[in-house]
Amino acid sequence: MPVEPVSAAAAPVFKLFIGGEWVASRSGRTFESLNPADRRDVVGHFQAGTAGDTAMAIGAAQAAFPAWRNTPAPRRGEILYAFGALMGQHKERLAQAMTREMGKVIAEARGDVQEGIDIAYLMAGEGRRMFGDTTPSELPDKWAMSIRQPLGVAGIITPWNFPMAIPCWKMMPALVTGNTVVFKPASDTPHCATLLVELMQQAGFPAGTVNLVTGSGAEVGDTIVDSPDVPVISFTGSSVTGKGIAAKGGQRLKRLSLELGGKNAVAVMRDADLDLAVDGILWSAFGTTGQRCTACSRVVVDRPVADALVAKLKARAEKMRLGYGLDATTDVGPLINGAAVAKVAEYVEIGKGEARLVCGGSIAADGDLANGSFFEPTIFSNVAPMARIAQEEIFGPVLSVIPVDGYDEVVKAVNGTRYGLSSSIFTENVNTAFRAMRDFETGIVYVNAGTIGAETHLPFGGWKETGNGHREAGHVAIDTFTEWKAVYIDFSGRLQRAQIDNQPG
Repeated sequence: MPVEPVSAAAAPVFKLFIGGEWVASRSGRTFESLNPADRRDVVGHFQAGTAGDTAMAIGAAQAAFPAWRNTPAPRRGEILYAFGALMGQHKERLAQAMTREMGKVIAEARGDVQEGIDIAYLMAGEGRRMFGDTTPSELPDKWAMSIRQPLGVAGIITPWNFPMAIPCWKMMPALVTGNTVVFKPASDTPHCATLLVELMQQAGFPAGTVNLVTGSGAEVGDTIVDSPDVPVISFTGSSVTGKGIAAKGGQRLKRLSLELGGKNAVAVMRDADLDLAVDGILWSAFGTTGQRCTACSRVVVDRPVADALVAKLKARAEKMRLGYGLDATTDVGPLINGAAVAKVAEYVEIGKGEARLVCGGSIAADGDLANGSFFEPTIFSNVAPMARIAQEEIFGPVLSVIPVDGYDEVVKAVNGTRYGLSSSIFTENVNTAFRAMRDFETGIVYVNAGTIGAETHLPFGGWKETGNGHREAGHVAIDTFTEWKAVYIDFSGRLQRAQIDNQPG
């Protein structure tokens, strides 16, 4: 735990960033961000942004848009590269700040920052690519091509579980393609967002290009979504909230990129390397305390090896050490807040009525843990595929083991949820692996690895209620933030009427 928690009286006050200036909210109100490992430790006081503050940020982004869109894309890319380099220089400071505010263990926090660096560099390269197409015209002396152009002001609404990686996933493609942004971070991690924007200012993004408004979803988020001056929204969060954004945004025909829930499964076949599978399952289920959209919350196991797998999982999970993420001996950090603890506890009680509790199942509140939001790594066995704990997103350290008979039943169980983000299969049979790559209805499939660990140069996103079809990361990320324009140049000196003159009669 922190040696000396910072009191509310001693905690610093942070501001909004609008039009290149750090300003206080019109509301005069602030809210606290607390360390989830020790709620006595106040990270800071943050502005409770209002609809008026958000409107000012949107106005600043609008004003900055013409000059930014006309900045040559390679130059925009150079600024992204400078930002990525600054993140690299400050990686350890950023990671430690993240562990304090969000709770993930320091190694994972460093990985979170590194994802931000990686996507900054990847998208910086798009400043010199951002490919369109050239194609032959069907008429003589005529040129045909397509180009990408920015949409305008992008609304960026991000969650707390990856408080640096996900904002970078969204802002980097938006900015390199010539859009300006209004960034609303989760209220559990406003300090991480502030640190990012400080570095963006230092990297040289022009005033108004990047704007930060902290505050509630009702005040700040809804204003961004409702504004007619924000044509594109990129949101990561719950499916319930995402559906609400889709309904509102659809009324204005906004471009919407929605990355929503998951109920991800690891499949373990009878020929699998069980020790390797246990490594992958525990990392995927309890890394980030199960608070990843790609976290493994289900293990679908071929029945002949189910008991052996559960025994190995139990032995390892019971040895995991809970604690503050800056402690090198900590395996599992806290949940994000008290409400998350209560939700996990509620689902564990539901699980006790549906399956067999193997280990865990309790709030951890002994000693130093009493001041934080900790829950024991929890495993249920003999879970039915349609049980609530196997169907509903818990977003915590709860794993359901579902025994089935053979490959066809594995596929049925893996695909039998309303989500489709990530899946994996452990098998020594190459034919089975390729069938799973084809048959699993998820946007990401791993073979002989867990369900987490996506790399920034491949598309990230899911099927079904996991999202609305857009992808983040990879070169396809720029699709969300650009419009296609077809361009024709006729240098024949005469009127040519396309299909009429090309195919007369």
